[in-house]
Amino acid sequence: MTTPSRFPEPYGQGSGANLADILERVLDKGVVIAGDIRINLLDIELLTVKLRLIVASVDKAKEMGIDWWETDPALSSRARRDELTRENAELRERLARLEELALEPGRRTRAPKEAP
Repeated sequence: MTTPSRFPEPYGQGSGANLADILERVLDKGVVIAGDIRINLLDIELLTVKLRLIVASVDKAKEMGIDWWETDPALSSRARRDELTRENAELRERLARLEELALEPGRRTRAPKEAP
């Protein structure tokens, strides 16, 4: 005759669920955790912090329309190159405009020297 155990069996010992299965389910379906923290003093709201956390695989996130990491220069080398290319083009345009202004008749081509 066996007596029932007082404590549940830990995961991995007959329960059928292990960490890999749980992680696969979470990444496949995605998990959203949302919460707000509000600090009030005498019915005056001093601070509100909104927390949103999404845990999902890259493929699932793209399915949901979330792909901000692809355009963030801190996370994507392609985005960094695109930003540098854009900045370089803007600087070239500014330089061309300045050169045109400097070459217009009646304008000084050099800045006046400061008195000692």
